[in-house]
Parts: sequence; structure tokens; C-alpha cells
Amino acid sequence: MAYKALYRKYRPTTFSEVYGQDHIVETLKGELHEGKISHAYLFTGTRGTGKTSCAKILAKAVNCAAPVNGDPCLSCEACALISEDEATDIVELDAASNNGIEDVRILREQIAFSPTRLKYRVYIIDEVHMLSIQAFNALLKTLEEPPEHAIFILATTEVHKLPATILSRCQRFDFRRIEPEKISQRIDYIAKAEGFTITPEASALIAAAADGGMRDALSILDLCLSASKNITEEVVAEVCGMSGYEYLNKLSDAIISGDSSRALSLIDELYTGSVDMMRLAVDLSSHFRDIMVVKTVKDDKKPVVCSAAQLEIYKEKASRFDIKDIMRAQEMLSVCISSMQLANRRSLLEVTIIKLCKPELCDDIASLEKRVRALELGAPKKAVSIAEDKPAFAEKQVKTETPKAEEPKIAEPEDEEIPPIEEENAPPPTEEISETCLEEWGEILKVLSKTAPLIHGVLNGSKAYIDGQFLLIDAPNTGFKNLINGEKSVYRDAIRKAAEQVLGKNYKLGPYKRQTEVQENDPLRAFAEKLKQFEI
Repeated sequence: MAYKALYRKYRPTTFSEVYGQDHIVETLKGELHEGKISHAYLFTGTRGTGKTSCAKILAKAVNCAAPVNGDPCLSCEACALISEDEATDIVELDAASNNGIEDVRILREQIAFSPTRLKYRVYIIDEVHMLSIQAFNALLKTLEEPPEHAIFILATTEVHKLPATILSRCQRFDFRRIEPEKISQRIDYIAKAEGFTITPEASALIAAAADGGMRDALSILDLCLSASKNITEEVVAEVCGMSGYEYLNKLSDAIISGDSSRALSLIDELYTGSVDMMRLAVDLSSHFRDIMVVKTVKDDKKPVVCSAAQLEIYKEKASRFDIKDIMRAQEMLSVCISSMQLANRRSLLEVTIIKLCKPELCDDIASLEKRVRALELGAPKKAVSIAEDKPAFAEKQVKTETPKAEEPKIAEPEDEEIPPIEEENAPPPTEEISETCLEEWGEILKVLSKTAPLIHGVLNGSKAYIDGQFLLIDAPNTGFKNLINGEKSVYRDAIRKAAEQVLGKNYKLGPYKRQTEVQENDPLRAFAEKLKQFEI
């Protein structure tokens, strides 16, 4: 007896055996149980999700002599004929190869005849989207006024290609991708029935590779059985040309640690082992996707297909990866995969991996941000006193050994509408210097880049300090002071609003100029010069 492929041997024969399409089978069983049979059905969904299987089960159910709650009994003459593919009243047409108007005309001529041995003549048209426009027009007339003994079941993976006139005349059912857990359950069931062993990791890897298609999963399982009766993760990876969790874990570890040498050595091992480089790039992209999901989804049930041990590894990696780095890896791998059709796959993947390991080789924004974050992590933040290698303010004079005459106090202005230099007066000199470098200045500049791009450009390379109720700005661009000068400067107001948005407090602005010469021997003259700078 010839060997029968697993996907054919274990094809469901009743609606109750269909995996992962409960929303469809329950509806069909309910309609059949109540005797509500439509003249045209449309089954749409990705490949291997059960469209053709459900079409054959439906053909049995409508012709079954003794259906059980909508399911075919499988024991009557009609069920036996259909199961053995001997029922001439069940017509299967592959539109991929029979898509012309002549094929539909022949079908229309046959449909006029009553069924020979069954109650209904059922026409199953697979890949119906492949029909030509003329063929669709010819089929439309039949769908509008079909004979009572005729039922059409149309199946397609690309429903968007069907004319609206066809869609409106069919009862539509959308088949979903089958959940990986259900695919794994089916694989475990078949393993027990066939007498071979398979590890949970291998079952999960097959389910992930099948991408929601049961037929693809069983085809992969068939290939693995040809290699071994004891299927492990390594067997699946070798048979399918996949890299496997072990290598993906090592590759991502090398990327996290920036070890490009180790990463390239791993790629060489996989290349020598005949692993397809595009498949490796796709697997690595899926690997980073799983890390991203584990890092982002806080629920216990995470949409990740893997073993419990691998899930713990993902959690550990998620704690070490920044979400921006994960997204950057996804974007770069996506570009790499798209380019592999026209260039050397191995070379492209190696270049991409090196860039992921060493962001200093890239000039994109995401890479620059990663480098900045690395510098921030390497140098802890702290408030910097201007006494620590900072140039002195023109408004501030460091206390010297020469006694200083008592300086008159400058009253803070009360009217907000007076000119800015008078309004934004810096506080009088004090013996203790209290200004600290403002760490949030970068965030304020980011706000200004959107609200006031011109002043943002002028403030490029600037720093800011806080002293009491004053925000003191050190801007190397000499045009800064001119822009904020004026009785009602929109730029001054923009800076204050941006600072208030970030800091949650309204500050007055104070200029910050580098001290050129301090008149230590004439305190009164120094004070007069200071007043002159503020135009007082």
C-alpha cells in the first residue's frame, strides 16, 4: 500500500475534527441542523487553514442521509461515496488551471442535470480568484439563479481579487490562522497515533514555522519523520534549514554585547551547515519580535510560540534589551531581507549584523540615539556646579580675597510687560554659587524644535542652569540675545513655555555670558559694568 501523507491521512472528516476554526464550524453545524442550506458559500483565508477540508465536509453533510447535529454520519452511502472520491455529483474545479470562460460554460451546461446518486450536486471551486473576468461574468449568471439541486462552494486565499458582484451572492466565512498551541496539540496527537516521539520544543518550532497553517505543519512533520522517529528541535532545524533557538539565542547575545566577531563566526557555522541566509534573517527577525512582545506585553499569557524554557530566555533578554534597540534591529533586518533578492545574501546579513553590534558605524537616528544612551549609562548623571570647570557668568563674580564694598540690591521687576533684559534680570551676586546644570535642557530644546524651530537652531550647542527662579542660558550663538530682546519677544515666551512644559514651573530668563575680565581692585566699577550689561 502506497504511503499516504500525514496531512491527507489526518484530514478532518467531520466539523468536530476541524482545528482552530470553531467560529465557522459551529455556524455551519447550526445551519445544517436547522435545514438552512445556502446555494453559494465563500471560504477565504490563508493556505492550510482548512478551507478545502471544510468544503468536503459540507458536501458530505448536505447529502448525508442521517446527519448528527450538523455533522455527516460517515456511514451512509452518500458519505462513503464522497469519502472514497467516487461521487460524480461532487465536482472539484481548480481555477488556477481552469480559469477560462470555456471552463465555466462547461460547468453551466453540466449544472442543469440533476444529481445521479446524491441529493445535491456540489461544485467546489478552489482558488476562485484566478478566474478571468469573462469567466466571472459567466459564473455570475449561474450564482444569481442556480438550480435547487446545485450548491457552490468557492475557496480563495485572495478574497480582495473577487468582484463585488460575486461576493454579494455568497455566504462568506473567513478562516483564521490556526493558533500555534492548537497546531502543537494536533502534532502531539498524531505522534501518539503514529508511534513516534517529539519534544515540546520541536513541536513548538514546527508550529512557528507553519505560520498558522495546519497543512504546512503536517508537511514539515512528514519531512522530520523521514529523518528520525525521535524528533527534536535540532532535527526540525536541520530538515527545514532553520537556525534553531540555540543559534538565535547566541546571535542575539552577541548583538547585545556588541561582539561582532562572535556573531560572524555563528553565521559562518550556519552557512557551512547549509542554512539559507534569508531564512536565517527571517528567523532572527522573528526572534527579536518575540523578545519585543515579551518585553511589551505584561500579561502572563504572551502571544509567543515557544517552550517554557525558551520563554524564560526571552524574558532575560528582554530585560537587557532597550525597546528602541529591538525595533532598530527589526527595521534593519527588514531592509536586509528586502535587499537579499538582488545581492549576496550572506554578505548583506553580515553587514547588517555588524551594524547591529556596532551602532557607531551607522549614521541613522536610531543608531545615534543608541550611542547617546550608551554614553549616558557609562557616565552617571549629576548636578554640575559652575565652580567645576565651568566658565563664570558675566552676571556673577566669584568671591575674591579683596574686600568688596557693599553692593546695592536690585529689586525684581513686578511688571511682566517691560523690556526683557529688565524683566529677566539675573539675581544679584551672592557669596555662594548655587547654579546647577539643567539635565532636562535637551528635552526643552526638543519641544522648541516643534514650537519655535528658529530659536531651536540658534540654541544649538547651548546649556542651561537653574538659580532660584531664574533659568540662565549659555548660548554660544551671538544672535540669541537679539532674538529674545524686545518688549514682547515671541521667542522668549516660547522658551519659557517650553521650560514650563518640561519642568512644571514658570522661570524667568537670565542671560549667561562668559566672563572676560573681573575688576577685582574696583568693586564699584565692576558693579557698574554689570548694570550696564543689563541696560539698567
